[in-house]
Amino acid sequence: MALRVVIDARRIRDFGVGTYIRNLVRSISEIDASNHYTLIVPGADIAELSGLPANFETALYEPVNGRLLNQLNYPLFLKRLAADLFHVPLNSVPMWMPKPYVVTIHDMGSLLFASGSGFENNLRLYRLRRGLLRADRVIAVSTATRRDVESVLGIPSNRVRMIYNAPDPMFYAPASLPVACVGEPGVLHPPEISRVLERYRIHDPFLLYVGRTNPQKNIPRLVEAFAMLRGELADHALYKNLRLIIIGDEISRHPSLRQAVIQSRVEQTVRFLGFVPIETLRVFYQAASAFVFPSLYEGFGLPPLEAMACGTPVVCSSVSSLPEVVGDAAAIVNPENVFDIARGVREVLLDQSLRCRLIERGFGQLQHFSWRRTAEQVLETYEEVASTRNRPH
Repeated sequence: MALRVVIDARRIRDFGVGTYIRNLVRSISEIDASNHYTLIVPGADIAELSGLPANFETALYEPVNGRLLNQLNYPLFLKRLAADLFHVPLNSVPMWMPKPYVVTIHDMGSLLFASGSGFENNLRLYRLRRGLLRADRVIAVSTATRRDVESVLGIPSNRVRMIYNAPDPMFYAPASLPVACVGEPGVLHPPEISRVLERYRIHDPFLLYVGRTNPQKNIPRLVEAFAMLRGELADHALYKNLRLIIIGDEISRHPSLRQAVIQSRVEQTVRFLGFVPIETLRVFYQAASAFVFPSLYEGFGLPPLEAMACGTPVVCSSVSSLPEVVGDAAAIVNPENVFDIARGVREVLLDQSLRCRLIERGFGQLQHFSWRRTAEQVLETYEEVASTRNRPH
């Protein structure tokens, strides 16, 4: 019997979560013509879900003013849809969420690196734990996240399933592009890449970071390591004018990051570009001399895989989910040690054989992640929950 599944797609434009929603929906649409899907979106985002098959429809939901009012209004809206199953693809579950429902939890950073008051943090912990305890299944995007969900929140292991994410297919390098040339320093860029770099007035080799800039992302240490490298490479033929480009949040959101840039005296060589379109982001990945991701915590960690898909060597920290995601395809560093971050970047920049090995291994590591496989496993989870709920007692 066909299921009626409702998927909350209201955050389809978000960084990270939006990648998950877009690619999961598209991949399910390619493998499942039997079940019926309703995708909840605000009117402004409906174009993001165009071109789906006939068993997919959208339901428009516009948020009302006030968090508490939304907590009441949204579950009432869901109940009117009369679904067999709801999927909440993010860490925030409404207090009165109708059952049965599945939750995808992407990370525990908001709890493990909480910056609010004790009351606010306890309330956040209570709401998240309650939402996951009531869920019929919890999907964790990595083994590390599954371990955190079970140990920190006390969610029973038989209710948690690990299903990996995957990079957006947009980032995969063209098969016609030779691996040896992708990411090789000093190589002239194709015209389409050069045009984008010219638009941003970027003419020198650069290191790239992509993602949020909140405290657990460890950007101040990245800036310090970059400043150290700049001094070491001051006379290097290729890297004497090395730059650091940070794509994600604006610097104004985090004063400590601005302070790190000023104290390290690299104001003229570090650029914060905010968010950029995905096509532009792919160009920056492809053109970077190296991608550096010194995060202190990740639930999964998509950016290193996106960089690998673009043929760029990756320097990555050794904590939480990152070792299982990058495998042996990245230079691994201690994120709490500025000198070790600088060492990892230096080796990737200056050792051409290491660069080539990492690029080749990166393409191999990507074979472990597939949105089709993710969609198949999520669909199995839907059917498992539905069969359990319908089983006579």
